[in-house]
Amino acid sequence: MQKRSAVRWAIIAMIAVATVINYIDRNALAVMWPEIAGEIGATKEDYALLVTIFMLFYAAGQFAFGRLFDRIGTRLGFAWSIGLWSISIALHATASSIASFGIFRAMLGVSEAGAWPGAVKANAEWFPPKERAFAQGIFNAGASIGAIVSAPLIALLFLSLGWKGTFLLIGALGFIWVLPWLVIYRAGPDKHPWVNAAERALILDAPAETVATPETEPAKAPSLKQMMSHRQSWGIVLARFFLDPIWWLFVSWLPIYLAETFSFDIKQIGIFAWVPFVGAMLGSLFGGWLSGRLIASGRSIDRARKWVITLGCVIMAPALLGAVLADDPTIAVLTIAAVLFGFQVAIGNIQTLPGDVFHGKSVGSLAGVGGMAAVAGTLITTWLVPVMTKVSYAPIFILVAALVPLCLVAIWVVTGRIEKVDVPSARG
Repeated sequence: MQKRSAVRWAIIAMIAVATVINYIDRNALAVMWPEIAGEIGATKEDYALLVTIFMLFYAAGQFAFGRLFDRIGTRLGFAWSIGLWSISIALHATASSIASFGIFRAMLGVSEAGAWPGAVKANAEWFPPKERAFAQGIFNAGASIGAIVSAPLIALLFLSLGWKGTFLLIGALGFIWVLPWLVIYRAGPDKHPWVNAAERALILDAPAETVATPETEPAKAPSLKQMMSHRQSWGIVLARFFLDPIWWLFVSWLPIYLAETFSFDIKQIGIFAWVPFVGAMLGSLFGGWLSGRLIASGRSIDRARKWVITLGCVIMAPALLGAVLADDPTIAVLTIAAVLFGFQVAIGNIQTLPGDVFHGKSVGSLAGVGGMAAVAGTLITTWLVPVMTKVSYAPIFILVAALVPLCLVAIWVVTGRIEKVDVPSARG
């Protein structure tokens, strides 16, 4: 029996590394904000404005890159995305006002958005259903690792190079990544010279002796109207709308929460801010593994995904309410680690749903629409943070905890059964 090649794992490992770089780049401003704000005379409301600008353009980028990945493919889509976001973060070194920071945050938001629909599309292309959630977990673990290393790394670089030098240095990381990516990702699984028949059979979920080439796909991606005519699409989009604000609350505001609640400086932020994302990393891997384990043991994709998503939500909501009571920084970050553990258990399985429900030409597009919905939900909480945190962060923690059961309604009630549906290609 032919030994199976493992190109699919090299692909997802490269995407995970790209996600590490993605989070180092996007978190740099939050970690260094206390210093930057003092230098340019900015306020907490100014920071909320920059987060809003980033998220608005991130939403546009989710949709644009989702369609782009479906048109030009995963290989070139990732190269364009990471190349553009690396230029954008390096340009932050030239900013001297909220206006110039806003321009560069807009550029960063559009370009960084490509990583998520691209990863979901690559996952659907390269992994069978029983491995898909774990592969998504590896990708999401990259985001968590990026968040883990970004706070201490940025703090260290800041102490050595200042904030301008730090932005320039981290901007180079993406260009270093592009070269091995173009070498490793030579083609899709049907034509990649390193993929043997055994791995190709696994990817296509069929016996090796019956595999020749993948099923011919429509030349054009389906229209948005065609894709959103299915209840599964609406369930996935609503789940992202309700759940993603929890992640972004801590990605965007955790350093500032630590600074305002416990009077931390940049060095102390670097010491504490990475801890919650260890929980996120473990949740990414556990949620993906558990879902795959359930499928391998005979559970349907529908039940495996829904049960694991529910488990993540059951962990998340009480932990959010526990964070309200935390009056010690160590207890606070450990409680938030539990929140992010539960979040990643759930979101990794939600993010696999486009690949579970639709075929190749629809996956990136639906992932992009889901990303836009996630940004819409996040913008609401972003606007509320300065208003609701004048005394403490308890009100905003309680608010996002209330979103968790709404996510479960979207998954169990709106989505219906998780199974493949046919979406006709767009005409023209």
